[in-house]
Amino acid sequence: MYNYLDFEKPVQDLELKILELKKLAENGEAVDVADEITRLEKRSRDALRDLYKALTPWQKVQVARHSDRPHCVDYIKGLFSDFTPLAGDRNFGEDQAIVGGFARFRGEPVAILGQEKGSDTTSRLRHNFGSVRPEGYRKAVRLMELADRFNIPLLTLVDTAGAYPGVGAEERGQAEAIARSTSACLALKVPSISVVIGEGGSGGAIAIATANRVYMLEHAIYSVISPEGAASILWRDTTRSKDAATNMKITAQDLLELKIIDAIIPEPMGGAQRAPETVIAATGDLIAKTMKEFSGANTDFREQRREKYLAMGRSL
Repeated sequence: MYNYLDFEKPVQDLELKILELKKLAENGEAVDVADEITRLEKRSRDALRDLYKALTPWQKVQVARHSDRPHCVDYIKGLFSDFTPLAGDRNFGEDQAIVGGFARFRGEPVAILGQEKGSDTTSRLRHNFGSVRPEGYRKAVRLMELADRFNIPLLTLVDTAGAYPGVGAEERGQAEAIARSTSACLALKVPSISVVIGEGGSGGAIAIATANRVYMLEHAIYSVISPEGAASILWRDTTRSKDAATNMKITAQDLLELKIIDAIIPEPMGGAQRAPETVIAATGDLIAKTMKEFSGANTDFREQRREKYLAMGRSL
């Protein structure tokens, strides 16, 4: 059963009516309803198109957080072969909020890092809802250093509301771990590509997203703080999250205009959650195109990355 968002109620009503008519037809409890189903399907498609053509920033936040969107593990299964995961930071322990390892992408070796939120109660608890602890970032640094040593490109998939804010994480050096992970991204000699597939929240996202190329899905978000957090700080009122989302410029379209990201990956009508295979394939095609550009370029990727982020500061 598809999980509808609040603003999708007009579409929900139509699709549930279509489902009801189809069941009646299957059970022989209704006269020929094919024409009515066709008419309702067209109305549903039109309503969905009209909704998603004019999404507000707050609605995009809801879409980016949709529980049915494809997650990091779905991209790994759909795009990579021979995936060999690595576990642990060789210091404290394993953090399953970060999934990382080595694999082949269309025959070429790559290193993969991604934040995994989980898709049901059990997996969400196991992956800590995608909120990474210090040991997760230290595992990321370990994998980046391995990729650099063996001259293997790095791909990262970003989907987190932010780093884990618990007392234990702070005691184990959360801020230092995020800073070291960000520094490791910037220091890579190999090319790096990052894709924001859902939420790109705060330093928890930047820690693995400081790449040569940063892409976002059409309805993903990328921000220094959540809209709820910003509303709480600025107005001491979380009910103003909609205002915060609008003013923070967190959508892919805003960030492309500000030259924070490099391209937008289109999503199917209704969002990635309605056709995961389509958006995963589109992501793979853009990654392949970028890797081809990198392989033929005589580029100092560390210097290119440095200039990319310095240029952002100069333009503000």
